[in-house]
Amino acid sequence: MDQLQKQILLLFSIPIYAIIIPLEILLSNFRKQKFYTFKETLVNIYLNLLNAGIDLVLRLFIAFTILNFLYQYHLSITWNPIVYWFVLLIGEDLLFWLEHYVDHSCRLFWAVHVTHHSSPEYNLSTGFRSSVFMPVYKYLYFIPLVLLNFRPMDVFFMYSFTQIYGILVHTQAIKKLPRWVEYIFVTPSHHRVHHASNIPYLDRNMGMVFIIWDRLFGTFTEEMESEIPHYGITKPIERPFHPVHIVTHEWQELGKDLRKTNSLKTKLKYLFQPPGWSHDGSTKTSKDLQKERNAGKHS
Repeated sequence: MDQLQKQILLLFSIPIYAIIIPLEILLSNFRKQKFYTFKETLVNIYLNLLNAGIDLVLRLFIAFTILNFLYQYHLSITWNPIVYWFVLLIGEDLLFWLEHYVDHSCRLFWAVHVTHHSSPEYNLSTGFRSSVFMPVYKYLYFIPLVLLNFRPMDVFFMYSFTQIYGILVHTQAIKKLPRWVEYIFVTPSHHRVHHASNIPYLDRNMGMVFIIWDRLFGTFTEEMESEIPHYGITKPIERPFHPVHIVTHEWQELGKDLRKTNSLKTKLKYLFQPPGWSHDGSTKTSKDLQKERNAGKHS
């Protein structure tokens, strides 16, 4: 079964790597949209390779070890095969939403995740712009699944499978899909919002496959014709093509903020409050910026 899973992933992923990305490059250049630049695409490949190397090592020696150990204590649940894969898909996607929400809501984890958002471009290769150190902790979110009698190998297969979908929505070539699709699934339109640095779009649309989690938990925002997405992060990186700085820039900024105070309580707030929080109000969180914008509209 494990070998079959690998073959299924290859069947789905090879067209993405070999056909769809080159096709998007050709079409965007033909239409003079120029969604791709050589340097940014090269950085995306570099970050993906870094992530893949770390993920492979940690998955083999830590993640599987911990999840297989905990799997011994799973609940005695007998799953119908079809229900098993359907519930695994739903459960994995919900836990991804939770992980993604935490990555955006806690600066310690944002320092890891920000790499994925740092490109001012938005195209299929941006989907490979991986958060390099996320494999250190992402498997911990899967613990509830193994305790519900989902095999660790199947959990990782489902995560890898949904990641393929997550890559496909990183495109500007598709505008809006049918209304029912837009209501249930994450679409390119939804994910463009997620990658935008516009104030109304900050920290919105966290889902990987299903947008229903964002609708349920209040993090959904529609892409608006009056608000064209501007991609990247609110504070551009000074050296965006430096191989180390591209990964560590937010850690360096976090270190500077920690040195501003001797208070342990304040230091902990810098670590665990949302990005933009500051003890003196010199910087603002996304919610602060959105409140100010809304207040300005109604004044």
